[in-house]
Amino acid sequence: MEIKRRKRKMADNFKERFSQAVKETETVVYSYLPEETGHQKTIFEAMNYSVKAGGKRLRPLLMREVYRLFGGNGPEIEPFMAAMEMIHTSSLIHDDLPCMDNDEYRRGKLTTWKAYGYDMAVLAGDALMIYAFETASKAFSMGADPAKVGRAIGILAEKTGIYGMIGGQTVDVELTGKAVPREKLDFIYRLKTGALLEASMMIGAVLAGATVEEIKEVETMASEVGLAFQIQDDILDVTSTQEELGKPVLSDEKNEKTTYVTLEGLEKAKRDVKEISDRAAGRLAGLPGKNEFLYNIIEMLVNRKN
Repeated sequence: MEIKRRKRKMADNFKERFSQAVKETETVVYSYLPEETGHQKTIFEAMNYSVKAGGKRLRPLLMREVYRLFGGNGPEIEPFMAAMEMIHTSSLIHDDLPCMDNDEYRRGKLTTWKAYGYDMAVLAGDALMIYAFETASKAFSMGADPAKVGRAIGILAEKTGIYGMIGGQTVDVELTGKAVPREKLDFIYRLKTGALLEASMMIGAVLAGATVEEIKEVETMASEVGLAFQIQDDILDVTSTQEELGKPVLSDEKNEKTTYVTLEGLEKAKRDVKEISDRAAGRLAGLPGKNEFLYNIIEMLVNRKN
């Protein structure tokens, strides 16, 4: 009974700390959003609506916690946190479009194309993608090492573009409705989902002054977290409800998409999430410094229910 009580207290403490961290992260992200004024204010409204539509802010949160793990304590991390959330939101806007997943709700709200129209949603996604790099470049004027800032921007571009998220999305779109072998599914997951998680954690490590070897280990850890995250997403698509997820369930089945669950089965998918996330946790434990909160975030990320 005492052990259960302690575990419950620890879980409650984490939830409280996580909730506070999300609020702090949102404050940072929102501070970099454009003002909704001028002749083009509709695009600003659509951008801001999309970013403020909710979410756990996991990518900028993970970025900051890895930054802290390696001893970072400067303000230059903040424009990168905002930039990462803008890029992630841009990908969601485009994902929801009729030509992609054709989803009308996300996080319990109308998707951007349903709220602002197809044309404005395309523009809002494009605008957030470009504005993210404008935002990240503000770190140059914050007294940080220009070489580290430049390296971080390079990582952001690589992991977002044709060798990262967009590359994975390309293969995903091309194979919709077709049988997808495991090798290609792993490729899609590693790029489409894993790339931005890799960028988030790598940028935190780079800006804090981690070594080349440490940055590589962070990249591998983040890749494993991303794979476990996506498999869990596939599991939730068949086991959860729209109310719990805040978006339609069975979306993959509706769009005739091959997923980890359709290839390997639900039970193996659940086992693999645990195995992969355990490997990631082991890598985190081997890094210098200690950040229990970061470990708990990763654990929550791959075991989430929504």
